Amino acid sequence: MSPQFLVDGLVAGACIGLGAIGVTLVYSILRFSNFAHGEYMSWGAYGALTVSGALGWLVPGLAVPLDPLSFGWSVVIGLFVAMAATALLALALDFVLFRRLRRQASSITIVMASFGASMALRALLEFLFTSRPAYFTPNLQIAMRLNWGIRITPDQIALMVLAVILSATMHGLMTRTRIGLSMQAVSENPQLARVVGIDADEVIRWTWIIGAALACASGTMVGLLIQIRPQMGFDLLLPLFAAAILGGIGSVPGAMVGGLLVGLAEAAAVQWVGAEWRAAVAFLVIILVLLVRPTGLFGRRA
Repeated sequence: MSPQFLVDGLVAGACIGLGAIGVTLVYSILRFSNFAHGEYMSWGAYGALTVSGALGWLVPGLAVPLDPLSFGWSVVIGLFVAMAATALLALALDFVLFRRLRRQASSITIVMASFGASMALRALLEFLFTSRPAYFTPNLQIAMRLNWGIRITPDQIALMVLAVILSATMHGLMTRTRIGLSMQAVSENPQLARVVGIDADEVIRWTWIIGAALACASGTMVGLLIQIRPQMGFDLLLPLFAAAILGGIGSVPGAMVGGLLVGLAEAAAVQWVGAEWRAAVAFLVIILVLLVRPTGLFGRRA
């Protein structure tokens, strides 16, 4: 029984956790499950790929891999540009669709609308880029051998460091900034937050910006480690919701911890049971959490 699943699970869990932060924020503040969130991951990954490819063509030196990594500065710059672009996509979708529905439709109607938006965004992405897998770089890495038979690549280390940095930044934003404290207030009691003068519209805008930007980072990490496909966001949607529910809806640290636990559970299932059971793990996690602790690990009881 190899402990390699620990590395694989932590890396996958970091990707899931970053994406789950947006899921938990949207649900706790806007009170609906956004099924289009997975598409922000796909669009963000393709956005980073497009920008990095353009930069590599315009300035070839930017595409030279940063030893010992498999990618260069073009991917790093492309990631941050794509994060901003994905945030704009989320704001545009809210302006066109969700904002209008919030005023006159029920929560279930908004959920169904998000599902339709998800299918539309996925179909458009497949039309633009086809269904063939895409890759950031053709370069292959030789995994470093650690103790106990564990192997890890420089890319995996770098992306884990990025996940830690983004998580710490998110924690600081939520606990030490005005907008973060306002988001917590709206999450706990929207009516009272408005009474004390908190701008709910501003909070909603920042919710979309933060959630979409982190989804882009998550999708780009998956693309660097595996590949990019129009279906990748949809395939990761169930693990995202499982991580958000496991961590506790509304808890940003809980979403990251939940993502790590789901990633470890999936990696363990692949090693001990079989890869064909991996997709069932997230669903099983959701059922167990709802049965044993509906509020999640860090959730608050109403």
